[in-house]
Amino acid sequence: MTRNPRFEALHPYPFEKLNALIANIAEPGQFSNIPLSLGEPKHPPPRFVVDALADTEMLTVALAGYPATRGTENLRAAIADWVRDRFGAPIDPDTEVLPVNGTREALFSFAQSALSGDRDSCVVMPNPFYQIYEGAALLAGAAPFYLNSNPAQGYQPDLDSLPEEILRKTELFYICSPGNPTGQVMSPEELGQLIDLAHRYDFIIAADECYSEIYADDDDPPQSLLTVSNATGNKNYERCIVFHSLSKRSNLPGLRSGFVAGDATVLERYFQYRTYHGCAMSPHHQLASTLAWQDEEHVRANRDLYRRKFAALGPMLGEHFAFPDPAGGFYHWLDTGTDDQMFCRDLLATYNVKVVPGSFLARDTADGNPGENHIRVAWVAPFDDCMEAAKRLVEFKRNRC
Repeated sequence: MTRNPRFEALHPYPFEKLNALIANIAEPGQFSNIPLSLGEPKHPPPRFVVDALADTEMLTVALAGYPATRGTENLRAAIADWVRDRFGAPIDPDTEVLPVNGTREALFSFAQSALSGDRDSCVVMPNPFYQIYEGAALLAGAAPFYLNSNPAQGYQPDLDSLPEEILRKTELFYICSPGNPTGQVMSPEELGQLIDLAHRYDFIIAADECYSEIYADDDDPPQSLLTVSNATGNKNYERCIVFHSLSKRSNLPGLRSGFVAGDATVLERYFQYRTYHGCAMSPHHQLASTLAWQDEEHVRANRDLYRRKFAALGPMLGEHFAFPDPAGGFYHWLDTGTDDQMFCRDLLATYNVKVVPGSFLARDTADGNPGENHIRVAWVAPFDDCMEAAKRLVEFKRNRC
């Protein structure tokens, strides 16, 4: 039987590894289970979106036709307006934006359209990272290059450390800002440096910005790659592509709705790929998504819920863990000071709190695995559950010291 040999290079997903690690653990009965391993938003979705999806007249019309791969004019216009208002980056709704079924689907499929398939092609990605980047590169026939994010670099990929030979082979460069799992935000200077490298070495930047609307400081919100591209004179966003989603911004992970925006030439090729792939967003989801991108009140309320958690969690955890102060996203990247896998296993066995070993979110390199001795904690549960989990984490860490 013939099979694609590239599948052999894929790693098990982090949560598969975690399930294997904790397979024989009996949960302690005296503690309720608090799952903080999966970055799945648990805040309520906006009611007006739920109501729109339940509109039977709308559904009757929407489900009677095939969806448009480019999306409806109204949806593209809503997205373009949001990008302009949020990031100060004007985009053409007809040529510089494509609706997609969430960032995960798009981050993977984009690589299949953007990479050449040449034997020596390379895809750079931060380490630790979202594993979709790696899988997309491998299944497109490219070699991943892992750019470590260590404390010495402020938990940011060190662009200056990239070898010349890697840059010459790079076709695609994934970034994530705010970062998963560290919560760090790339500065305009770092984004500008990356754009300069993309022009010099002729590669595409794929900027995963799905956490951009969960941030700590209203006076300093995360900027987009498009913001910096436009501000530095690259006004047609050449080689710059961004990915956004309603999952985190609007607590709509089940809607599977997002968009890709940027370089019109690159997006036209991606559009052609999507017409063959048959992955157009359902019509009723497009209508509901239009409403979500047009409203900011629910986004501010969601952001305030996370801020309340982090204001309470930070001081509590800071007495016992070292961690980078997250500027965005909903994770803490905690330094355990000990083996991260055993820490996670014993934490669940003792206090029934489930988190992810950092080494499962990174790859071994010549300089080591930057996820070792770290855990990722996703503060997506209700406030009281998060506070209880933090108390257990602190108690567990105190008892191990």
